[in-house]
Amino acid sequence: MTGIVICNGSITDYEYYKDYFDDAQLVVCADGGAVHAKKMGVKPDILVGDFDSIQDDVLKWFENTEAEILHYPVEKDMTDSEIAINIAVERGCTYIRILGGFGTRLDHSLANVYLLKKLLDKGIKASIINESNEITLIKDEIKLQKREGYNVSLIPITEKVKGVTTKGLYYPLHEATIEMGSTWGVSNEFVDETAEVTIKSGMLLVILSGK
Repeated sequence: MTGIVICNGSITDYEYYKDYFDDAQLVVCADGGAVHAKKMGVKPDILVGDFDSIQDDVLKWFENTEAEILHYPVEKDMTDSEIAINIAVERGCTYIRILGGFGTRLDHSLANVYLLKKLLDKGIKASIINESNEITLIKDEIKLQKREGYNVSLIPITEKVKGVTTKGLYYPLHEATIEMGSTWGVSNEFVDETAEVTIKSGMLLVILSGK
């Protein structure tokens, strides 16, 4: 089941995200992500958080819909985004798109990237998406559809990622080892309509970035 979690990070082009909802079977908003949902014209299934980032009138608007609203205390051991993602997993999502996961708070942005590892450890695939980037963490393989004006970057989050092999990219890799801290995998380009990245060990961030 595909789920979408809308966080309280930066979203400016609301039209950009419309197609991502076509196959979504569950939409969860993390606190101020509800504001984004309202501007998108999306009625989420679930709202979660301490609601310190949402105006009272917006919360009241959602209270008049069929959305399930789950209140959490301000003092808690995880972010609203993590709570929302956990709920999406509990409700049966096997693939999660995270929108609004990046913003001016670098700590929250990085924490959301590392939530991808928590999900992958549970066998859940996930991507963080904004208007210029789509970030997915892999431990095996991924297929990518070409996007005009987009580069592909490969960034390890484990000490080493071994057996890195690519197809359909301008700079090919075959059974390569990329070490954490290396920029070797940054800014590759599509040469075919589809590309593939496979690895044999480790964990690798695969990032589509618009120029």
